Amino acid sequence: MLRLKRLAVFCVFTIAVVTGLLFWLIHPSGAAAPWGQSPPPQSGAKLPMLSSISTPAVDIAEGPVDAQWLEQSAAQTGIPARALQAYAAAAERANADAPTCRIGWNTVAAIGFFESAHGSHGGGSLTPAGQSNRTIIGPSLNGDSFAAIADTDSGAFDGDAVWDHAVGPMQFIPSTWQQAGRDGNGDGEADPLNIDDAALSAAAYLCAGGRDLTTDRGWTDAVLSYNQSDSYVRQVRDQANVYDAQSAPTG
Repeated sequence: MLRLKRLAVFCVFTIAVVTGLLFWLIHPSGAAAPWGQSPPPQSGAKLPMLSSISTPAVDIAEGPVDAQWLEQSAAQTGIPARALQAYAAAAERANADAPTCRIGWNTVAAIGFFESAHGSHGGGSLTPAGQSNRTIIGPSLNGDSFAAIADTDSGAFDGDAVWDHAVGPMQFIPSTWQQAGRDGNGDGEADPLNIDDAALSAAAYLCAGGRDLTTDRGWTDAVLSYNQSDSYVRQVRDQANVYDAQSAPTG
């Protein structure tokens, strides 16, 4: 009986070791995320002017995106042209600042879709200047169903001097905006409620830390930095793939 017990313990131990080795071989350190999907294609856009621009503030509202590509892709993807213009130019600017990043406009657009339906949340739309005609303010971050984040902007962006709220078309928390906010339309002000500023800031934020968004780990870490949710990562990946498939070719 004692020998049988020892044999049983040995078998259990052996199975555990073999299982662990198999898991390590299949999912080594730095491997793809558990769902095993590659990052979405990092789509480009026709942007003939931006590659020669080196000033910190880029007026991406002035139409550097190829007009034909913009019109066709907006129609095919359902993304408002004003938002698509901001996403494409933001990705180009972020890649110029961080060449190893290689972010695609479709990733920025997918995040914009889930954060505010491209600035149309609540029935709003984007003005020619890139502002939503209805202020987009997220729920109070008061610890009730959301993280508790006390006010950091004296209510300047979200109108609440007690608790913070995510704001604007890319849903930045005011404290994050104070660190990551960029001026995308060249007006000298970084405004989270403006699609040009918000898109450029989001793209730069995703590229932070020397990430390469053409790798699964780099892309996944970037999106997780925006929202620490595996389901969010999957949703953004799927939507980015859809946008890539639907958009007009760049060749």
